[in-house]
Amino acid sequence: MLAFIRMLVGCFITAVAIVAVVTGIGYWVYRDVTDPGPLQATQTIIVPPHTGISGISDLLADEGVIRHPLSFKVAAELTGRGGALKAGEYEFPASASAVEVMDIIATGKTVKHRLTIREGLTSAEILALVRDAPLLTGDTGPTPVEGALLPETYVYSRGDTRESITARMEEAMQEVLAAAWAERRPDLPLANPEEVLTLASIVEKEASRDEERAHIAAVFLNRLRLGMRLQADPTVLFALSDNGTQKLERPLTHADLAVDSPYNTYVAKGLPPGPICNPGKAALHDAVRPEHSDDLYFVADGSGGHVFAKTLVEHNRNVATYLHGAATVEAEPAPANPPPPPIVPARQASGAQTHCRASPGHPCVVR
Repeated sequence: MLAFIRMLVGCFITAVAIVAVVTGIGYWVYRDVTDPGPLQATQTIIVPPHTGISGISDLLADEGVIRHPLSFKVAAELTGRGGALKAGEYEFPASASAVEVMDIIATGKTVKHRLTIREGLTSAEILALVRDAPLLTGDTGPTPVEGALLPETYVYSRGDTRESITARMEEAMQEVLAAAWAERRPDLPLANPEEVLTLASIVEKEASRDEERAHIAAVFLNRLRLGMRLQADPTVLFALSDNGTQKLERPLTHADLAVDSPYNTYVAKGLPPGPICNPGKAALHDAVRPEHSDDLYFVADGSGGHVFAKTLVEHNRNVATYLHGAATVEAEPAPANPPPPPIVPARQASGAQTHCRASPGHPCVVR
């Protein structure tokens, strides 16, 4: 009987010892993963794909993010987060506890990078920027049609595919274009969203100041109503650059204005067959909600803006004033179906080419 009692006491003491050890270990693990971590400053770590819990624990310990890989692994397994840890690029703040580190990785809070696409670029130019983003992977895929990509700042994570970025750009343009079409003014001479996109692309390339976009859009819409040619030199540049796929490394010449292309709005009436660039949200908005104006002409004022006119005589006066050249066109009102106004040459100073835009987009061509 005494022996049995001794055995029970021994078992009890052993059990108590085991519980004490387990409790101690548990308390140590708890304190190790909840106390502030060893990081002295913010640090970025890349967890490679297909890295298991053991590999992630060792990586974090080697990089000084956590103290002990064993306690991190035990905590991850006990909390059920061992299988939720994801590959990616992560930024950990100074003194982050192991629990905080675990939460960042398990919830996929990867470092976000930004790719900014400015307004007015061609699709080829945008794809070049996407291709040059070093943290993206894969190919860009085929070049989208002109005007299909929305200029915007896109947030992405390291390892995202280039095709996913261009797909987001296309989806964003479709959404913004649909919204612009829905809010259009009812009196516009535009038949469908595609024509809005085309007009907006010309406005985007012509306007150098944000506050002038709606006015420039009104000029082009007025000319469309009257059957006048748009005479926008960005359309000629687009035609001469192989429809936006190449760079034209020279100024326009007088002969360029007669280039045989449906995009040449000095020759063809109406809008060109499609956009000449990828316009931004503001240009799309101004194309469907233009300023109320009767103006048909504008001329560069030498400071980055334009001076607008309703009649050719006003416009020629503006040309003489702002470009220091004498207008040679006899004043006449715009007829119901006017021919394109004659080219008014302007003097050049210091060898620089000046754009007079005797009609919208008209360049001071090199003869």
